Amino acid sequence: MTRANRGCGMTNEQTMKWNHLKAAEQLEEIRKESAEKNILIFKHSTRCNISRASLDRLERNWNEQEMQHVKPYFLDLLNFREISSLIAKEFNVEHESPQILLIKKGEAVLDQSHFSIDYQQIKAAAKN
Repeated sequence: MTRANRGCGMTNEQTMKWNHLKAAEQLEEIRKESAEKNILIFKHSTRCNISRASLDRLERNWNEQEMQHVKPYFLDLLNFREISSLIAKEFNVEHESPQILLIKKGEAVLDQSHFSIDYQQIKAAAKN
């Protein structure tokens, strides 16, 4: 469960409004959406402490006003492993967990994993 779902006292400015990635068909929608808006995909393993720490750090730093031009998607790797494999193929990246991809105009322009997942770098890449 993400911080936004746990209600940990974050302000509305910071709370991430996750869109859950649960169907392979959503990848084509994401590719199309990315023509108009940046898409962030966070691939999370619920059994991994590093994944939990990376997710918590991203959610703590997230500022909705700064990132209003980014639509975040959350993928539960353990329940939707086949979607993770499709993401790797569709966006030409190696599968890692945890992992974020920033998608612009149908292409992955940023790929970070583990403790290199960095909000400031995501924000900078989303602006360019």
